[in-house]
Amino acid sequence: MCRSLAAGGARAEVEVLELHRLTVDLAQHSARGRAGLDLREAIAAVVAADGLVVATPVLATSPSEVFDSFIAVLGGKVLCGMPVLPALDSGSRRQPPDLAQVVRGRLTDVHADPVPTVVADPADWRATAHNGAARLRARIDRAAVELAAAMRSHRQ
Repeated sequence: MCRSLAAGGARAEVEVLELHRLTVDLAQHSARGRAGLDLREAIAAVVAADGLVVATPVLATSPSEVFDSFIAVLGGKVLCGMPVLPALDSGSRRQPPDLAQVVRGRLTDVHADPVPTVVADPADWRATAHNGAARLRARIDRAAVELAAAMRSHRQ
């Protein structure tokens, strides 16, 4: 990802937000409408970003509740037009094929702009099992190029 941005003349800074650490803040926000310091800082990091890579574990047939809760808190105002690269991980090669569409749908519901390529969809896991990591690496590279282009376009 950073290589793709650098190739386009942009400098990349990466900040990782581990949403599981926000579980209590998200629950309090849901119940009381108040955001704790950690949640406010996470929101501020997203607001300051030019693009996002959102990775979520998949439980059964949907993203984690923490992911859904955070996306709901951000809503359409924060994510409107934000370039996003979705990445999925079910911990299994038996991920339902429509799962990428579920995550893309959640992102577009809040007006984010997901790139066409979703990293680690079921085809990637099947390919990794048979061909090593080459197909997955190529997909990650393609998604990074798409995100870099979307970020450049979004900034203009």
